[in-house]
Amino acid sequence: MRERQLLEDGISAVRRIETELSDNIELIEMGEEEGDAEVVADAEGSLRKLLEEANRQQVEAMLSGEADSNDTYLEVHSGAGGTESQDWANMLLRMYIRWAERQGYKVDVMEVHDGEEAGIKSATILVKGHNAYGWLKTESGVHRLVRISPYDSNARRHTSFSSVWVYPVIDDSIDIDVNESDCRIDTYRASGAGGQHVNTTDSAVRITHIPTGIVVQCQQERSQHKNRAKAWDMLRARLYEAELQKREEAANQEAASKTEIGWGHQIRSYVLQPYQLVKDLRTGVESTSPSDVLDGAVSPFMEAALAHRIDGSAGSEVDDID
Repeated sequence: MRERQLLEDGISAVRRIETELSDNIELIEMGEEEGDAEVVADAEGSLRKLLEEANRQQVEAMLSGEADSNDTYLEVHSGAGGTESQDWANMLLRMYIRWAERQGYKVDVMEVHDGEEAGIKSATILVKGHNAYGWLKTESGVHRLVRISPYDSNARRHTSFSSVWVYPVIDDSIDIDVNESDCRIDTYRASGAGGQHVNTTDSAVRITHIPTGIVVQCQQERSQHKNRAKAWDMLRARLYEAELQKREEAANQEAASKTEIGWGHQIRSYVLQPYQLVKDLRTGVESTSPSDVLDGAVSPFMEAALAHRIDGSAGSEVDDID
């Protein structure tokens, strides 16, 4: 029934675009015949919005992978550099939360490790919505920030790095067996706000999968039992993502694993000073409005990366992202 509903939604979206295209073309023709510039301008504005919707539907059509339609986990980790990179990690986390809200997705914060002075050391969120993993899967990698540091009394320019890692939620249609003897389970006190219970009991859970070195942790719930169950779900998701990466590597003959958080491994650069530019180093897509991008306008970069992954085509420049 879910698949049927998705197909019906896709078909109705295409038919609606066709109808609105025809209606607006007729309005433009009528406006030109009657010399009504306002009608023509309104119809042209509607066509521009329709083009954005058509482009989005085109990207949605690319999301046909095994887990593309699933919910997804997204992790952010700060790189070397202390407060600078931890603040940058927090900015990235906010960017993705804002993007998810724009998409109409629901976001649950699974765990956050705060920095000593500002920002975060790491965080994991769960993004819920149709095609959440499909949209976000190309965001895995190292993100580089160049700016005048607000933490430097000499106002010097700093370069910071943080990494993003995305992996899908495993639903009932995918069976992942994990041998518990291969895992180490640790409990610890949750950090951050949450009341007396959170601060005085070992409710947070960390699971380490020894054969692969994968580590997951959850402190969202007040109950250790609930956190343990969610951590197991996260581990299964990470193991499934690792298998997907192996398949892609075999098909494309290129590595798709985590890399060092530093120079030479970044997928996107965000420059705030001395000029303003966000550039995706894989596709060439650019934006001269970093404030908009950091406020959640990331979709053009995702669209270009998805197209690049599928057919190898390079993205086009985006001057101002709305």
